[in-house]
Amino acid sequence: MTDYVEDFASGLNVLPPRAWMDDDSGRVPLTGDWSFRLSPSVADAPDDLVDPDTSGWDTIVVPGHWQLSGYGAPAYTNVVYPFPLEPPYVPTDNPTGDYVRTVTVPQDFAGARIVLRFEGVDSRFAVYVNGSEVGWSSGSRLVSEFDVTDLVAPGKEARIAVRVHQWSTGSYVEDQDMWWLSGIFREVNLLALRPDAPTDVFVKAAWDHVDGAGTLLVESDVPGTVSIAELGLELPTGEHTRVEGVQPWSAEVPRLYDAVLRTAGGEVRLRIGFRTVAIVDGIFTVNGNRVLFNGVNRHEFHPDRGRSVTEQDMLDDVLIMKRAGMNAVRTSHYPPHPHFLSLCDEYGLYVIDECDLESHGFGYEPQPPKLPNPVMDERFRDDLVDRMRRTVHRDKNHPSIVIWSLGNECGMGDNLKAMYDLVKELDPSRPVHYERDTEAEFVDIYSRMYTSPEGCAEIGADSSLYRNLPFILCEYGHAMGNGPGGLLDYREVFEKYPRCQGGFIWEFIDHGLRTTIDGKEVYAYGGDFGESIHDGNFVCDGLLFPDRTPSPGMHEYVKVIEPLRIVADGNGGVTVTNRYEVLDTSHLTFTARVEAEGEVIGSGTLPALVLAPGETGSLELPPSIEKLRADGRAETWLTITAELTEATPWAEAGHRIAWGQIRLDEPVEAAPAVSGSPAEGAAGVAGINVAGLRNARLDVWRAPIDNDAIPGVAAAWREEGLHRVQHRIVSQGEKDGAWEVVTRTAPPQLQWGLRSTWRWTAVDNAVVLELSVVPEGLFPEVLPRLGITFELPKVQHVEWFGTGPNEAYVDTREAAAVGKYSGTVAELQTPYVRPQENGQRIDTRWATLDGLRIEAVDQLFGFTVRDWTTHDLETAKHTADLVAGDTTYVTLDLGQTGVGTAACGPALPDRDKLKTRPTTLTLRFTPA
Repeated sequence: MTDYVEDFASGLNVLPPRAWMDDDSGRVPLTGDWSFRLSPSVADAPDDLVDPDTSGWDTIVVPGHWQLSGYGAPAYTNVVYPFPLEPPYVPTDNPTGDYVRTVTVPQDFAGARIVLRFEGVDSRFAVYVNGSEVGWSSGSRLVSEFDVTDLVAPGKEARIAVRVHQWSTGSYVEDQDMWWLSGIFREVNLLALRPDAPTDVFVKAAWDHVDGAGTLLVESDVPGTVSIAELGLELPTGEHTRVEGVQPWSAEVPRLYDAVLRTAGGEVRLRIGFRTVAIVDGIFTVNGNRVLFNGVNRHEFHPDRGRSVTEQDMLDDVLIMKRAGMNAVRTSHYPPHPHFLSLCDEYGLYVIDECDLESHGFGYEPQPPKLPNPVMDERFRDDLVDRMRRTVHRDKNHPSIVIWSLGNECGMGDNLKAMYDLVKELDPSRPVHYERDTEAEFVDIYSRMYTSPEGCAEIGADSSLYRNLPFILCEYGHAMGNGPGGLLDYREVFEKYPRCQGGFIWEFIDHGLRTTIDGKEVYAYGGDFGESIHDGNFVCDGLLFPDRTPSPGMHEYVKVIEPLRIVADGNGGVTVTNRYEVLDTSHLTFTARVEAEGEVIGSGTLPALVLAPGETGSLELPPSIEKLRADGRAETWLTITAELTEATPWAEAGHRIAWGQIRLDEPVEAAPAVSGSPAEGAAGVAGINVAGLRNARLDVWRAPIDNDAIPGVAAAWREEGLHRVQHRIVSQGEKDGAWEVVTRTAPPQLQWGLRSTWRWTAVDNAVVLELSVVPEGLFPEVLPRLGITFELPKVQHVEWFGTGPNEAYVDTREAAAVGKYSGTVAELQTPYVRPQENGQRIDTRWATLDGLRIEAVDQLFGFTVRDWTTHDLETAKHTADLVAGDTTYVTLDLGQTGVGTAACGPALPDRDKLKTRPTTLTLRFTPA
């Protein structure tokens, strides 16, 4: 039985798909140790699974991937397939893993239909039980069940053997921008399905937002009675029933009713959410309310276990999403473990449930010589339709699922229309999504990826486009490395145009696999395992680092999507807008904190403010705050925070939901620099030494972030010579009461430069720098950064007054709050999986580095402090390559180009580019 590896079919002797159910069927979990043998190819795998001798085999844990258990190696590609495109054929080099496990079939399984259930096996597998061939299946992230009743005997042992192939014809439709990982990676169970017990149930629960009543229909393949004790309700299956007084389910209020379906043969426990999904006048609604998706794309991932995630991993993900204010998740690009969907039901997340399908590497049009994408190839049709059927049937009872998705990045073809038609036949209650239906030929939701905010606005403003369907961005805000920037621009479009209903950040978590390279623990990405074909660190593009700690991009997204908008009203007061879909603000407590130059001078709880969804109101500020405003203190900020009054299932009381800052004092113009005497210093080959600074010089380069490197921006900067500028001292000496150094910073060969005049004046115990920079010649239009860099003896402690606590750039500053912060140099670094520019604190007023104090005299500055050079940062492959020495390197920026999302998204807008122009900066340095 080997021909199946290159068969277009989806399986043989696989039972029809059915709903995932919480029932009282007998169950024997087959997780744990299995005997395991890996062969290099199908041909090399011994034909012995009828009666295998496993005495010399290894042991492997199920669920898991064999590449993460010491067999073979992971490989990462985004688009390209790591094998030739010639379906149905796959490489002869096709690692094949054999799993064997012996289990005692419980005596009480007698009289039941005994089913062997696999939740997920990558990529194709065949099953043998007690020496007999049972069948085979494909669809790695889909359930496969086999009837083994006639092959086992209750009370006796059964030997189960599974042969798994890394590559199969199914691999052509599983090109999902992730690690290629093989094996039995989800649970295996032996089930006993009792006679007259339900095996498939379809719960159809709706809610009418006009009259407030629910309707319920429970369909079962075995008739029975449904009881909902909380409602005092008992009804037969197959009967539509109107249910008065029920509360609807939504992501904000995920109200579930526990029910039991009882039949003569058994019980099924149900969790019912009454909710109605509808598209009304081009608007996607749940229970009559417009939904704005504050969503994220989620692959299943753990840095040690790959896609074999635990229930705790799933709960961690849901809690992180809820605490962040996310309300939706797209299951990119396959159905997740069913437990994850149950958690979405329970905690409240809208779900786009996506079929196990992507064929991006074929391109969106037939490739020469007319090789069609599988969605255009009728040979794949039955398998693709079956994949969709299995998705819908398994997951149909989850109220959290509000949209079905046909798959991802496959172009267009008749097979997709067949999948769509099947969904509409099985479940017409939910709309269907597919992004590559670029002209909205048949989908119910119009979708794009990485469209610019301007492009989104064009769609939102013109109802004649794309059948006036609701519009979402199924992927945007590509969170690769330092970024995403510009998220607020999208939010403003989503709020302005009702048809533009939000989107899903790409993506939730970096897929860095924890491993050891050269004796150092790192998070690996493409190429780290010796792959000849790979897509580098494109697999690390999440809001979370691999260990599930939040990146600065996560903090930014949390701020942009927060459900309240708290701003100054322009008249000295505070305005709050409730952006919830369902909730009012009665569950929140508002607090105030007043800080003068970073020191807390007042705080307290504010009067309650109850706003209905969509309502705007004013917060009443107590007289004590007005008094602090009138005291005339220097820079004074009021921070308003909305936090949970009571604990919820997903967060403790006091969890911050939203915040805003309002400046209370009136900014005053900076006083001119006080005259003094020329500072003492020296200028040489390495730079300027003065006031404790070593080798100060102009800085125009940053270690390219992914959004610089991938779209070619960094390459263009290199053509301008920005990465290798040289520094020439034009003149130095006393002039007009200051020590004046004139330098020219310019690249080899090219005819441009930056002429800088550095005027150093000793004033009291400080040294004031007045810096002016003038571009000359054919200078580049845009600079990565413009600032001064210098060295200090190793710095132990940093404190600053400015924005924080995390890094911020010109287009990622929404989450940056003005305050006083402190930390070690190590704590100021952001550990992007591939090292790159990071750690800038924008809009700094002053900073102290051990004993050295740096103050802005006129305009504010950005600062970065590191224990390694920019060159070290640029050339490192992993964070573990960066080793601190005895020197700390400081950069004080006049400005820096924004970060954007151009690694996979629109180009950085001009607004966020640092244009080359004459610039000045005045700073005061006070040495210890």
